Amino acid sequence: MKAKAVKITDGVYWVGVLHWNSRTFHGYGIPGTTYNAYLVFGEDKTVLIDNVYQGMFEQFDARVKDAFDQEGREFKVDVFVQNHSEMDHSTYLKETILKYNPDAEIYASQNCANYLQQQYHNFSDLEINVVGTGDELDIGGRTLKFISAPMLHWPDSMFTLLAEDGILFSNDAFGMRLQELNDTGLINDIKMIAPCHGQIWTDPAPIIEKYSEWGSGVCKDKITVIYDTMHHSTEKLAYQIAEGIMSEGVEVKMFFMQEDGPDDVITDILDSKAIAIGAPTMMNKPFPRIGNMMYWLDCVNFKGTGSEKDALIFSSKGWGGGAIAKLQSDLESAGFNVSDTLDVLFVPDEDVLSEAFEKGAELARSIKD
Repeated sequence: MKAKAVKITDGVYWVGVLHWNSRTFHGYGIPGTTYNAYLVFGEDKTVLIDNVYQGMFEQFDARVKDAFDQEGREFKVDVFVQNHSEMDHSTYLKETILKYNPDAEIYASQNCANYLQQQYHNFSDLEINVVGTGDELDIGGRTLKFISAPMLHWPDSMFTLLAEDGILFSNDAFGMRLQELNDTGLINDIKMIAPCHGQIWTDPAPIIEKYSEWGSGVCKDKITVIYDTMHHSTEKLAYQIAEGIMSEGVEVKMFFMQEDGPDDVITDILDSKAIAIGAPTMMNKPFPRIGNMMYWLDCVNFKGTGSEKDALIFSSKGWGGGAIAKLQSDLESAGFNVSDTLDVLFVPDEDVLSEAFEKGAELARSIKD
């Protein structure tokens, strides 16, 4: 197989892989993805930073070899850096080491070293140099600086900074606050961010600013409305709530869970100050597709950003009800503040629709206050 390495700057190459047909990852829908790895040529040592997922080795191997060809260098990797042990970035690490240079040095965090053994059960015979914030490696005219970053994805996560070039190899992470980078004294040194999925940020300022906002719970005057419906009664409530919100000049995003998936919903909730969520009652519980949405809201933990979002719950029931009580319990467990509810018997009449409009308007006013 042939594949071309992409030169990022002098002596630094992207040697990752393109997974064209991937459509889901960790339950999220995606239109394909990349698993990024990087090759850095120093005067004395060549370094491979991170690895790739199963089924991707041939493409990866071809790019690595192409980078050596472009540099006119002997095919030999002297140093392997593993910023994070999750399988989509480490599946072929041991095979790559044995193929490219069995005597190479390996650098990782202590947790990463432990997790590699626990996932693959074949790393105990390899010596791994454990590093953390403040540790450096001279590769000849270039310096790698290691930065501990626990829970900026997993407990084993670390970053590697190519100091002279200002390139931060951040693996899965770029979920940090500006202050966290300032604390390491590196914020002014970063000229490029090279993560392990997606694009390389050649101008990192905009994405640093966005992650600072996301990580600190900065929101807009915006409300996300999420609903499902059986016989359109809950849908009528959703439309009237949205009209009430818009009447106060507040942005609305509307999601119908029969057609929409959780991916976009989560994205819009992130910068919304509140949500309105509606479901008909089925077997004394919320309609199932809303139940699935609640699982995602609990997983994401918006409250962890410092943003406690208000929630309006609405439902149409037949006789016994039960959807609202379950949704309220689940939302509060997920960190939302349930500020109001609307429980409707069968099909809403004009009075009830007016009430739904006013509840939407009231929710909008509350977030502006």
